[in-house]
Amino acid sequence: MAGVFFIVMLIAFGLIAFMMICLWKIVEKGGNPGWTGIVPIYNMFILAKMAQKPEWWGALVLIPYAGIVFQIWIWNRVVKRFGYSEGFTVGIVLLPIVFLPILAFGDAQYRQLEDDFQTNLSN
Repeated sequence: MAGVFFIVMLIAFGLIAFMMICLWKIVEKGGNPGWTGIVPIYNMFILAKMAQKPEWWGALVLIPYAGIVFQIWIWNRVVKRFGYSEGFTVGIVLLPIVFLPILAFGDAQYRQLEDDFQTNLSN
């Protein structure tokens, strides 16, 4: 029984390490130091910055229940900066083990976009 537990824990730690590497690569693509992607809570501040929102948006994910919505919203804006659509955001929410590596190791490059509000004002 202890052997099974050890194997399950080994697999879990391996998956956690892999996801940390993915987050490291994603924030590096966004022009930030990679280590900022693996620090809990702080990484949401960095992702908010990558989403071209004020960094304090990262604190909004700490609000119970509403934080889930804000986290999805931040990820959606980050995904758009990499040139993907909302469908990719759904993939990150439902299957992060598949979609985060695509974002991290794929060919997509992070790019700064004009804010939608600013774009609408200029038109």
